[in-house]
Amino acid sequence: MELNVEQIMEILPHRAPFLLVDKITEMEPFKYAVGYKNITFNEPQFAGHFPGKPVMPGVLLVEAMAQVGGVCMLCAEEHRGKIPFFGAIDNVKFKRPVVPGDKVVMRAEVTKVKGNFGKVHAEAFVDDQLAAQADLTYALQAPIKEEEK
Repeated sequence: MELNVEQIMEILPHRAPFLLVDKITEMEPFKYAVGYKNITFNEPQFAGHFPGKPVMPGVLLVEAMAQVGGVCMLCAEEHRGKIPFFGAIDNVKFKRPVVPGDKVVMRAEVTKVKGNFGKVHAEAFVDDQLAAQADLTYALQAPIKEEEK
């Protein structure tokens, strides 16, 4: 199953500049998802990270991997509209810098689902080289309704 950015936005609550997935190229709901992000110089983080030597911040790379996993978790109708919050981020490793011009291909494999909680193992690659990996835990929460505010 492939999803373009408009279809991704029907599933994830994230929006620019914080939507960090351009396309899902493969997916089997609650099993795995593969997606990518094209890294461009005009993204706002590169104004300060780092001037003269732009590098994708590690936290944004982890967030991008989490969003690929989030699509896999939220694509089912019973989870549509929920907000994925981090429950835990474990075993994070960064192997190479990600810079403008790179295409980051991310794979998130679901390792556990229980109710509104899920765990995925995610990896990010640039040119078939491992750039980062992490084990991510999600808590899926219903959005706050206007009358509850």
